[in-house]
Amino acid sequence: MGHDIRLKASDGFELGAYRADPAGAPKGAVVVIQEIFGVNHHIRSVCDRLASERYVAVAPSIFDRITPNFQSGYSPDEIANARKFVANPDWAAMLRDTQAAIDPVTSAGPVGIIGFCLGGSVAYAAATKLDGLTAAVGYYGGAIARFADDKPRVATQLHFGEKDAGIPLSDVEIIKTKRPEVEVFVYPGAQHGFHCDERASYDKASADIAWPRSLAFFAKHLTR
Repeated sequence: MGHDIRLKASDGFELGAYRADPAGAPKGAVVVIQEIFGVNHHIRSVCDRLASERYVAVAPSIFDRITPNFQSGYSPDEIANARKFVANPDWAAMLRDTQAAIDPVTSAGPVGIIGFCLGGSVAYAAATKLDGLTAAVGYYGGAIARFADDKPRVATQLHFGEKDAGIPLSDVEIIKTKRPEVEVFVYPGAQHGFHCDERASYDKASADIAWPRSLAFFAKHLTR
């Protein structure tokens, strides 16, 4: 369903991306922001699922500035290696590359953004800083609590796992307190990465609730 493409950021940097298009006329577009594991099989499958819902879906490779075309699995060694990308993240560069994915798909209709893990934090930051978006959804973004003083410019929905070892519930409460206009859902018993069916932390019961919520949120806000 999808294919690899190239994007160009505002500073001239070229990066890779995966794009999936719906079979018929699109009802909008969604930019998909990766976890620390790159635009791997799981992120591509998220794009394909969105395309089946009639959205143009694009996942920019936001690590291309460091390691082009980085893709990883989920073994302990692979997870440890992928963590190097978030030791000192360049948020400004990742947002430039995210904007590069937003701009080409505005012709498809209203544009949303969805991100997971690191991408959840990028999606939130994009909602507060970038142009061309109408809605944002973030899954277990660890930096969102630090960004919570920044108000989203578009409708925003966030998902967290109750048992996430990296995001304490106190952080979730900070977000709820500072950003009461944001929809925040916490899934009992769920860990970090609960949406990804390729990770050991996958929680089908939680994912089966969160994903339809995300689609309903986009259906509500990504209207022409």
